[in-house]
Amino acid sequence: MTEPSNPSGPPRSNAPTHKSKNAVQRSVTALLDELAPERVLRRIDQLPGPVEQHRSPTGCVLQAADCAVSVSWFPEESKVSPLGELHIIVWRGIVARRGATRGKKGATIISEYILYPIEPPESDYLWKGAEGGQYDTASLSARCLALLQEQVGVSG
Repeated sequence: MTEPSNPSGPPRSNAPTHKSKNAVQRSVTALLDELAPERVLRRIDQLPGPVEQHRSPTGCVLQAADCAVSVSWFPEESKVSPLGELHIIVWRGIVARRGATRGKKGATIISEYILYPIEPPESDYLWKGAEGGQYDTASLSARCLALLQEQVGVSG
């Protein structure tokens, strides 16, 4: 019988673990819960406030009168991040949602931000932007709301 030349076994893959993937998914869910909580069925619907919150399993849209911010999670591995990407888009106009009737005029993109999960997280920071900023769930939620508020101020 011959001895293996490398007794330590095959080289480990740099692929993310299930634990890492689950931690990122929990972070995305926490962010979406802060921005647009899941709606509970009620007998009496409340009138929508100045900002409507629309939620999907992988994102949300915060729609003001004539501007919006959308947050979308893409869990697929990309060239830049093995754990996926979070896209935050600032819109002018009304964002069309699946199943809703479309308006005559579509929304246009004002700015887009792409964030990547930090693995392992650095202290409380879970997200890193392409521009280098780092965010935890609360600061990223606040950033999304500030982006919307800036546009409300510009269009108002």
